[in-house]
Amino acid sequence: MENSRSPREKFPWSEAMRFGLGVLRLAPRAFWTTTPRELHAAAEGLFGPRDGVAPSRQKLDALMRSFPDG
Repeated sequence: MENSRSPREKFPWSEAMRFGLGVLRLAPRAFWTTTPRELHAAAEGLFGPRDGVAPSRQKLDALMRSFPDG
């Protein structure tokens, strides 16, 4: 399967910035000194490992309680 991202979009920067600045609330200086591997480890620490399987209903409900919409 061909990658649909452009060569400049190899890394999902928009998602990383939303997570790092919005969810983790890192200061910009801290975000930009964080490596992608560290950001990934933080995401796994918060959400669990990403194994390509959809979360169970229980996990989804827990996430919705932790991060309610507006």
